[in-house]
Amino acid sequence: MQPDFSIRLEKRGEASAFFSVFSPLIALVLMLFVGGVLFAIMGHNPLNALYIYFVEPLTDTWSLHELAIKAAPLILIATGLSLCFRSGNWNIGAEGQFIIGGIAGATLPVFFPQYTSFSILPLMIIFGVLGGMAWAFIPAYLKNRFGTNEILTSLMLVYVAELLLDWIVRGPYRNPQGFNFPGSVSFSEWQILPEMLASGRAHYGFLFAILGVIIVWFMLSKTMKGFEIQVIGQAPRAGRFAGFSPKRTTLFVFLLSGAFAGLAGIAEVSGAIQQLRPSISPGYGFTAIIVAFLGRLNPLGIFAAGLVLALSYLGGEAVQISLNMTDKIASVFQGLLLFFVLGCDTLIHHKISFGRSWFFVGKDVSHGSV
Repeated sequence: MQPDFSIRLEKRGEASAFFSVFSPLIALVLMLFVGGVLFAIMGHNPLNALYIYFVEPLTDTWSLHELAIKAAPLILIATGLSLCFRSGNWNIGAEGQFIIGGIAGATLPVFFPQYTSFSILPLMIIFGVLGGMAWAFIPAYLKNRFGTNEILTSLMLVYVAELLLDWIVRGPYRNPQGFNFPGSVSFSEWQILPEMLASGRAHYGFLFAILGVIIVWFMLSKTMKGFEIQVIGQAPRAGRFAGFSPKRTTLFVFLLSGAFAGLAGIAEVSGAIQQLRPSISPGYGFTAIIVAFLGRLNPLGIFAAGLVLALSYLGGEAVQISLNMTDKIASVFQGLLLFFVLGCDTLIHHKISFGRSWFFVGKDVSHGSV
């Protein structure tokens, strides 16, 4: 007979409504506390460093425009991802769909630079949306047809998209007048997404993000399709009894998620970068996963969470300049935030149980659960 001590997670009978609502705020506070400790370990005044990171970027008009530029793709992508996650489909490949949307949308200005008309920008946006949808269709089709794991297929397609982008900007899409530097031609005035205000360079991609949030919120709360998505995600068996098709739902949410990511991609390429480069994203597709969960998969919450995560990019650049820190600090804060969001949600719905088991002649008899 030999004792074995174990630590287990047991589901709570009823989760706290208070902590369920304020879990993201608790995660933010924990992130700030741990971030302050990390700054102190690195020899910086934690309060001053946190001020530079989270407050200073909000004190200038130009930085507010930069906040809108960085928030737009995060909000768009996360809003689309929320539909996948709500339906029980794990689309981890939004980064690739974002990149393919940028490539597809940039095709017209790259190969037809002389095409200057009011119709060129709408066509670029349509191409970008279709590109994102096409890339998202692949993992959806593979899951429906062969039962493959969409996490693996969508994630692997990200690396395919990144390598494809790197190849085309050094090959068929490269600017012939660019002295062999990788990159496409710079877009002309007709091919650039306009700025929203004269006070800065924030473009209409932010307006697309606002419209996307409103459309998805309306669909989820007011339409039968939104109800179907949520039922399939929460109770697939009940959904089948109600006549809902999990395969059709999978295809629908992947295509819509890809459309949002593709729209974000062409908005970034046309509005912020204004050409194709070997890298067009600092990881928006992956950061958007954090945005989706921080916003509780609710479009309105995602809008607020997108602004917070966009601030993490600006703050990372600010401490890099002011405190001479590594540019990876933004990834550290984003990782901490995701860790605490998931940790808080886990402890809200589960409790930690300490137990002792006695193993005797192949039998397991548990005693003394705490």
